[in-house]
Amino acid sequence: MPEATGFDVHAEQLRDRLVSVRRELHATAEIGLQLPNTQRIVLRELEALGLEITTGRALTSVVAVLRGALPGPTVLLRSDMDALPIREATGLEFAATGDAMHACGHDLHMAGLLGAARLLATRRDALRGSIVFMFQPGEEGYAGGRLMLEEGVLDAAGEPPVAAYAVHVDCVTERGSIVTRVGPIMGGVSALRLRVLGSGGHAAAPHLAIDPVPVAAEIVLAVQSFAARRVPATDAAVLSVTRVSSDSAAGNVLAASVDLELNIRTLSRETYAVVRDSLPKMLEGIAVAHGAELESEWIESYPVTVNDPDETQRVIAELEEIVGPDRVHLLPAPSMASEDFAYVLEQVPGSLVFFGVQPHPGADAAMHSDRAVFDDSLLPEHAALLAQLAWRRLNEEE
Repeated sequence: MPEATGFDVHAEQLRDRLVSVRRELHATAEIGLQLPNTQRIVLRELEALGLEITTGRALTSVVAVLRGALPGPTVLLRSDMDALPIREATGLEFAATGDAMHACGHDLHMAGLLGAARLLATRRDALRGSIVFMFQPGEEGYAGGRLMLEEGVLDAAGEPPVAAYAVHVDCVTERGSIVTRVGPIMGGVSALRLRVLGSGGHAAAPHLAIDPVPVAAEIVLAVQSFAARRVPATDAAVLSVTRVSSDSAAGNVLAASVDLELNIRTLSRETYAVVRDSLPKMLEGIAVAHGAELESEWIESYPVTVNDPDETQRVIAELEEIVGPDRVHLLPAPSMASEDFAYVLEQVPGSLVFFGVQPHPGADAAMHSDRAVFDDSLLPEHAALLAQLAWRRLNEEE
């Protein structure tokens, strides 16, 4: 394989620029699918690199294609772009001042991928094939990855990618540690919305009404025990009741209806099917037993994120060579959090890798916290890792 020497040295020369753009993105965080300021910054940073750039129609995505001077396959590198609806409480000089915060590190993901684009663009004369840089809004619950697939990101270079990679930072993982695993690495997520329909009445005479509140309480308890008796012990499912509300506006009025929302996380298609098919029926039976009715709506969201075995073994070997085996760790079990890079990995063999950017030992403000702090001094290494993974894969079959 041709050597890609100098990625780390060149990346170190980009340190100030990468940190600066990351902090600019952090201070002006935006939520959802429409991120006009974030898109503007990404486009500005890509402008002088000589890439083929397109922007999204249904969302403010950015796709940039780097074509090497030599023939070869295509590899995709991905970063998400959106923030969370959180008011920041870190006290950082560059903290966001509005109601959005990059509490999941997407600002570092963008800066790292922008750095990788710079590193690889300087080597286009020796580059085999093409690289697609995928900057994706709407990861935090908006399925932006699926929308970008529908808009043709996998055809951006004229042929499907042979591999896709993403690096996700983690602010509670030891600084510099790299963590991944073969197979499922993050859970799939869905929601179940329920409405228990009874009949309103006077709180002094519950026998004259069908009170949906105790029915809802029984449903909550049933949800807590469902996985223990319906899901194999060798698999996993997490079912959480995240919202309960009634339509009663007074303390002496029995509600006519109660709304509930369940967040459901699974690691396999089989368990997903069990929960989807069995849980609503069981809960409906509880409602009917009490003379109430149950309306339910199943909302499918992100699938399980599955690292391709062959690609991930290659990635692990490459990472151990780049940073040393003592810094590369295999995750013993998948995380039950979700990630919409899963949509890409359903169609392209690839791998998601976690990169520890804990600001100091013992820092425990987790991602999605209003106090989450990320060490951006590792951005040069982040950029070099992405660049090296793409370079290796494109030159693998030479």
